[in-house]
Amino acid sequence: MASSKTRARKLARAKLNRQLARQAESQRRGRQVRAGVAVGLAVLLVGVGTAWLLGAFDKDKTPTAQTQCEWTKQDTSANPDLADKGVPTTSGLPDTGNATMNLALGTGTVTATLDRAGATCGAASLRYLADQNFFNGTACHALTHTDAEGYALACGDPSGKGTGGVAYTFFSEQPAPEATASAAPSASASAAPSTLRFYQAGTVVMEPAVSGSQFRIFYKDSTVDSAVHNYSVVGQVSSGLNVIEGIAKAGTVANDSGADVKPKTDVKIQTLTVTDTQPTTEPTGSAAPSGSAAPTASASPSASAS
Repeated sequence: MASSKTRARKLARAKLNRQLARQAESQRRGRQVRAGVAVGLAVLLVGVGTAWLLGAFDKDKTPTAQTQCEWTKQDTSANPDLADKGVPTTSGLPDTGNATMNLALGTGTVTATLDRAGATCGAASLRYLADQNFFNGTACHALTHTDAEGYALACGDPSGKGTGGVAYTFFSEQPAPEATASAAPSASASAAPSTLRFYQAGTVVMEPAVSGSQFRIFYKDSTVDSAVHNYSVVGQVSSGLNVIEGIAKAGTVANDSGADVKPKTDVKIQTLTVTDTQPTTEPTGSAAPSGSAAPTASASPSASAS
């Protein structure tokens, strides 16, 4: 009888121990869950606080504008021929479609289409300065007329020396197409073929690393060594090229430095404006105008201006 009671007590004690163990395990798991929840809440609060400090919940927050153009300021004290007119904005610039540049000279008007997609910064610089009447009343200071320099009218330097202009520069954008070997003049035969660039008559260019305001208009097909003049194409004359051809025919005289590049005819910009080009509807089936392309071996160069 005593052994039966002893066995019953052992069984009861074992059952109690199992219940106590289960309770202890349940309590341990509860503590783990509560600890995990506490850690999660702490991490969440830290994340929310950091985001708040960084302005993530500011209602008026706007995304940072992407830089399109970088303008490098020049020292006007080192070069008094430079004019400080500030700099254009670096972002929010039109980078699609075209703009129209109207250049009113004393002998006629030249109209050019500026390529805002390929020359965003060049077109923006001309527009910025034109809106300030920077070019009005200034002389076109040079008329180059050699194979090495190309055949172009240079403007955009109020000092008239070719060493001035606005007091900022920018990076080159759109190079002209490479010239074919047959198109390269003998004067540039020593240049590496890859550095020779072809400029069709009517091409408007800038030399961004040299000046943010000077521009050139080629009045005759030209091949220029880009290692000497790293021009960036900004547009193409759409009407009035004959006005510049007439200036070229009048010839040149020596400038103050003795270089035979000053137009014999007084060439002064009366006004220069840059406006948005109004979209036009092309007739169905009409051929798109061809771009500037290097002439083939059979193409003969245009007549040289006297």
